[in-house]
Amino acid sequence: MAIDVRKHKKKFLDQKPSINLVPFIDILFTIMIFLVVTSNFSATDVQADDAANDIEQGSGKPNVTDVSGDQEYYVVPVANLHKVTVDGQDRSDSIAGSAVGVQARVIDEGQVTIKPGEIVIKTPPGISVDQAVQRPEL
Repeated sequence: MAIDVRKHKKKFLDQKPSINLVPFIDILFTIMIFLVVTSNFSATDVQADDAANDIEQGSGKPNVTDVSGDQEYYVVPVANLHKVTVDGQDRSDSIAGSAVGVQARVIDEGQVTIKPGEIVIKTPPGISVDQAVQRPEL
């Protein structure tokens, strides 16, 4: 009994491949919907290197950008905040609801270190201890 290889080869070569695109399109749309739902479309101008440096240094300094506004004081909330020190002076009287108001210039030019339950602030030249923090009105 002989096997007819030529007939099988001709039959195989004459067939055209058929690709079913429906499952491919379904998977493509599923991935696209997932990416759209999980994406963040905020318009902030944050440099990834700056954020990484702040995390590595552990300064806890809030990242204030152009879209944050032009307020004089910003509320800095810290869980179980019980102590605020400004240039070595205790300003815990400025705490309201585990938050404290910090002047924008202090955030930009000074040093704000956030520890568990505590904020330590070093003010830039020209800003007094009383001007650096304020009790927020919540």
